[in-house]
Amino acid sequence: MDIRGSCDDRFASVGEAFGDNFHADREPAEVGASVAVTIEGELVVDLWAGTVTGDDGTDRPWDRDTIINVWSTTKTVSALACLILADQRELDFYSPVARYWPEFRVADKGGVEVRHVMSHTAGLPSWSEPITLEVLYDWEQATAMLAAQEPWWEPGTASGYHAVTQGYLEGELVRRITGQSMGEFVAAEITGPLGADFHIGTAAEHDARVAHVIAPSRALSADDAEPGSIVERAVRSLRLDANAANTIPWRRAEIPAAGGFGNARSVAMIHAPMANGGAANGVRLLSPSGADPVFDEQIYAQDLILPTKVRHGIGFGLPSAETPISPNERTCFWGGWGGSLALVDLDARMTFAYVMNKMGEGTVGDLRAASILATLYDTLAS
Repeated sequence: MDIRGSCDDRFASVGEAFGDNFHADREPAEVGASVAVTIEGELVVDLWAGTVTGDDGTDRPWDRDTIINVWSTTKTVSALACLILADQRELDFYSPVARYWPEFRVADKGGVEVRHVMSHTAGLPSWSEPITLEVLYDWEQATAMLAAQEPWWEPGTASGYHAVTQGYLEGELVRRITGQSMGEFVAAEITGPLGADFHIGTAAEHDARVAHVIAPSRALSADDAEPGSIVERAVRSLRLDANAANTIPWRRAEIPAAGGFGNARSVAMIHAPMANGGAANGVRLLSPSGADPVFDEQIYAQDLILPTKVRHGIGFGLPSAETPISPNERTCFWGGWGGSLALVDLDARMTFAYVMNKMGEGTVGDLRAASILATLYDTLAS
């Protein structure tokens, strides 16, 4: 396997673990991928390998500037946008959503707080009426429908993964406060200053270097769910085929919980300031305490949709017995459908990101990123 990029000698074993993912006996064996690590804001690992397919249907090598839809890893970037506004005292996580979005107050949602939206406990895991992809591409319609519907459970009492809706809820908060869409705000306040190649709403100028995802062999299904259950309602309300990410309408739309396009380098760079007291590479995004709200635990319980117990802070997942993703307490993370991952370790002043084109099965990732991350932590401990 021809692995390209750069890797500090100390982290050679991380590069080897990355290469191991491409072995034919792995399941799933990698096709194309990138991995990146920053420490103290510096890129110490920036590797890519394998092949991708573009819009023209031909295969080509995964290159330095290849970008791809990272699914729910996008949530970490949108959460950072909200952290920035909170740090600027423009957004209060413990205030009602309706303080910023008055139309949201109806249908028993006056008690839904911003923190509930950011911890998947708002009771709005999907749309109450079945919708099509065209609704996702219409910001006004998608957000108006969420503002009008009732919560599916008492907000704050349980988590039920807001796979797509979280981004519309957070994005409308950003729009109401700043007048900018989530994509515009992220470009102006995060990716632009950092020089990070990540996009929520990807312009045509980037099409030539976009890689297509390789969809799982099994589509998301609610066939085994109890009729009328939360998980059955959530899956049936939006029939999402992973191949949608390979289309131009998906690419152009702003889908802040699932539609970001980037690579491991850009994801790791975006979160480097969080890991380093709010600043990295001469760019300050947060005050020294600006990331602290992330570690305010909101829920630690069996999720109503995901097949696992989850521990959520504000905007990120936190390590737990069920997900022992880091030995360090002040670590936060989230991953994307199919296997991508973003991790921020404030104790180690480190970020880690993994992005790939071949999606694994299921909704909670697989061991490709985890095996590299374990090697990384072993290296840091040695």
